[in-house]
Amino acid sequence: MSDLSHLAQPGASLAVRVTPNARRIGVAQVEDQIRIAVTEPPEDGRATEAARVLLAKALGVAKTRLTLVRGATSRDKLFRLD
Repeated sequence: MSDLSHLAQPGASLAVRVTPNARRIGVAQVEDQIRIAVTEPPEDGRATEAARVLLAKALGVAKTRLTLVRGATSRDKLFRLD
């Protein structure tokens, strides 16, 4: 998993592309977008929550500091770090 601690600035907006139903979990930064692969299915927000947990771990912050701004049902999401 990538270390994204350099992006952990208060108030930062993080563009994320989530891939649900992946074989294994992973976090990678591709240009200005973060790509997260989760093994959870895209049902009832399970993939979004799994992505939030992985993103928080990669950033080195608590998962409660990440707020979903846009993209609850989309693969493309925008998180804000409070």
